[in-house]
Amino acid sequence: MPLNQSKYSAAKVHVENIGGIEDSSVMFSPGVTLLVGRNATNRTSFLQAVMAALGSENVSIKGDADEAEVELTLGEEAYTRHLRRQGTSIVTDGRPFLEDPTLADLFAFLIKSNEARRAVTAGVDLRELIMRPVDTAEIESEIQRLVRERESIEEELEEIDSLKEELPELEAEQARLEDEIEETKAGLEAKEAELEAADADVEEVREEKSELESQLEDLRAKRSTLDDIRYDLETERESLEALKQERKELKDEEANLPDLPTGELQEVESEIKRLREQKEAVEREINELQSVIGFNEEMLEDDAAMAFDAPSADADGDDDLTDQLLDDEELTCWTCGSQVEQEQLETTLDHLRDRSQSRVNEVSDLEDQLDELTSQKREFERAQREQNRIERRRSEIAEEIEQGEANVERLQDRRDEVMHEIEALEAEIEELEAAEDNTILDLHKEANQLEYELGRLETNLEQVNDEVEALEARIAQQQDLEAEREELNGEIESLRTKIERLDRRVVEQFNEHMENLLGILDYTNLDRIWLERVEREVREGRQKIDRAGFELHVIRTSASGVSYEDTIDHLSESEREVTGLVFALAGYLAHEVYGELPFMLLDSLEAIDSDRIAAVVDYFTDYTDYLLVALLPEDAAALPEEYERITEI
Repeated sequence: MPLNQSKYSAAKVHVENIGGIEDSSVMFSPGVTLLVGRNATNRTSFLQAVMAALGSENVSIKGDADEAEVELTLGEEAYTRHLRRQGTSIVTDGRPFLEDPTLADLFAFLIKSNEARRAVTAGVDLRELIMRPVDTAEIESEIQRLVRERESIEEELEEIDSLKEELPELEAEQARLEDEIEETKAGLEAKEAELEAADADVEEVREEKSELESQLEDLRAKRSTLDDIRYDLETERESLEALKQERKELKDEEANLPDLPTGELQEVESEIKRLREQKEAVEREINELQSVIGFNEEMLEDDAAMAFDAPSADADGDDDLTDQLLDDEELTCWTCGSQVEQEQLETTLDHLRDRSQSRVNEVSDLEDQLDELTSQKREFERAQREQNRIERRRSEIAEEIEQGEANVERLQDRRDEVMHEIEALEAEIEELEAAEDNTILDLHKEANQLEYELGRLETNLEQVNDEVEALEARIAQQQDLEAEREELNGEIESLRTKIERLDRRVVEQFNEHMENLLGILDYTNLDRIWLERVEREVREGRQKIDRAGFELHVIRTSASGVSYEDTIDHLSESEREVTGLVFALAGYLAHEVYGELPFMLLDSLEAIDSDRIAAVVDYFTDYTDYLLVALLPEDAAALPEEYERITEI
């Protein structure tokens, strides 16, 4: 920003034991400040002190000291930093200007050891350095999390594919059991019909065999009881199946309910309570303001003699003094007794009216917030009621299923008990019919055996039905899992694209600013310095993956006027210094460091001639409030006289 628009005042820096400085205080104004002197005159030490106050950790304590202190005062604000040795390291505390100095360390504190300036010749990862201030790590972490989630879903889908192969076998077993049950039922019905016919045939010849007949009657009664038990058992199983289906439907219904975050309803209710209390407080203030305004308006409208005590004439009737006081409208306030002008009172009333209107608008805003939160609360409560209903019904169903399964088990036990009783009766009848025709007894045994077989088949079918239902429920999740996987693919691709967009945007900004800076420096044999985003194949563990990187290109012009691309290694030392400085300065502009920090520090510019230094300094005066530049006296001589100069530190 231009100097005449700076919001800062003169800065004062007090330094103790930083670098080569033992104790010094320096003041400088907004704008360009030149630290002029030869080497070893504490210019870099002073810049380090400023860096420390601004938040940097790249600071050294004076060799013969264990502690250091620096304070930077900007207007009414003071920023302090205390440093002390702790073993081989330095620990700091205090209140610096920046909480996170990463961006400033890279692109605003451009002293000789600056990492960005050294990067182009040190062979470091330029992309990592340039993108360090950009929070790509969080995006990368989110990508990894989503990839792991996708892999988990793919494992589930593979499991479902495996289950699909098992399902046909289970369905075939299900069909076989159903067919066998039908055949067994048909055989049992046929056997019972045979038994009924046989009973009719022997009725006439066994009229006098009362004991045998009694046993046979008991046997028929037991078989009738067994039929009733089988019917009850089948009915109970159908009820269980219906309950399980309802439970499944409730689960689907619950899945479609909106999520209700834990504690969200309580937070909404708490916020409603807070807003209501705030609204009541504002309304009370409005009422008080209206009372004050109304009272004062009435007093102004009444006769001046009733609202104010005007100075009265003396005993001699000094009417001139009274007239003068009334003409000037200077009155005695009835609240504090001081002399006030009517215009001043009306101005105060206008202020009170504005404040009252402001509070009325605030009440309106609070009512809007309350309406929105109340609607949100109703929606949460509706969802909660529905959730409670489902949970109650699921609990009831669980109890009913538990009771039904107990009934099935009880009926199965009762069935087995009756069948054992039938076997006992058959044994007794067998003894009684030892010399008689055993046809009826054989028929009873065969029917009993069919009953046993039917019960076994029905139990097996129930188990297979449960397995099929579980498999089908699992397979039914495939479509949802595939949709979730597609959604994850989209999120992963979006995040990766976001990182690529960030890369390209930063590269474009770097290239634009480096081109502008080279235009200012006007080197005849350095046409262009530019970054290119490239994808490189790198090994990560056992895999090879593509990873983005930034390549720095240097375009030069030969003596014959031909442009060609050169490498950093072929540049002269001064050209490498210039390239590193241009790279760092471009980073300052590309990352808009000036929006976060009103300081820029430049040091070790000997590789650039004084005219070009003057051009660079002039260019950056529009971007920073305080531009501190350490220069040799001969270089400083080429810069405008109006720049502030500090020659002793």
